[in-house]
Amino acid sequence: MIYVVLFFLVFSVLLYVLLAGADFGAGIVELFSSKENQAVTKKTLYRVMGPVWEANHVWIIIAIVILWVGFPSFYNILVVYLHVPITLMLLGITLRGVAFVFRHYDAFIDKSQIVYDWMFRVSSLVTPIFIGMTFGAMLGGDISTDTNSTFYELYIGNWLNGFSILIGCFFAALCAFLAAVLLIGESDSNTRKIYVKKATIATVVVVSIGFLCLLYGYFKDVAFVYEFLNNKWALAIFSLSAIILYPLWWSIKNERRILSRLFTGIQVIIILSAPAIPLFPNLIFTKSGNISLLDNVAPDSAIKILAIMLIIGGSIILPGLFHLLKSFKMIKILERN
Repeated sequence: MIYVVLFFLVFSVLLYVLLAGADFGAGIVELFSSKENQAVTKKTLYRVMGPVWEANHVWIIIAIVILWVGFPSFYNILVVYLHVPITLMLLGITLRGVAFVFRHYDAFIDKSQIVYDWMFRVSSLVTPIFIGMTFGAMLGGDISTDTNSTFYELYIGNWLNGFSILIGCFFAALCAFLAAVLLIGESDSNTRKIYVKKATIATVVVVSIGFLCLLYGYFKDVAFVYEFLNNKWALAIFSLSAIILYPLWWSIKNERRILSRLFTGIQVIIILSAPAIPLFPNLIFTKSGNISLLDNVAPDSAIKILAIMLIIGGSIILPGLFHLLKSFKMIKILERN
């Protein structure tokens, strides 16, 4: 049953990155656009993501519940020593949701719409940065569990550092890349070139920041980077990611809606797999050693009940999600490319 729980954990994280990542990225694309293009992106965003945006956060909730119930020790490290960036992330999600609603459904159209627009755009950028910084802190090796450490060492320094900031910027760029590719297939022929250009730029930014993360980690002796570069599986996955770039760029340049989304999804899966697969289950690096996801797992009885509930919930949620996306024409597999 533990493998069923792990499957749903990985699946929920992947869906959150893909769906919520594209959601966050749309705000980033809007932020880094001209005034005219901002209006076009805003209109497209509400048409495409407006009906389904709240569904995106279902997956992070599922992941949190799985960690809380099934892997309490691992969950404890996250919510105690990384509670600051996680709280800031949740605050960003809240502010973004408020702005998303009020800038479109506010009963009065006045100058407050400008505030809502900027709140939405800035929180769309800041929130994925904090998500990435949290992940960077997990891999950075600066987490200290020594109770004699200072408040800064325990709760600030482990995530507010160069490596975590670079990971945060990397994830934000990845979100912008996801959104730009999505918007290629959701725009008309007059505006499609805009998102082709933005997707190309976002791809270059993702690759550049990813390289900087490895370079910075290598020279700053980040433990994860050394383990990553000395792991044959990690290097194989990294090489595959580089190979996928060519068909990805080709599909974007030629405005291939289905292929561009397909290769984008594959690329994101590869990027998430690169650090996780070679190092699993040791997914948190601390000053005193690595922490395994499988340390102090919940009792078998709890895991069994959790697995059964996930199977039942998945059998209800997944068909509903598919129907929702299909109803609003977000699934284009059967359409002509």
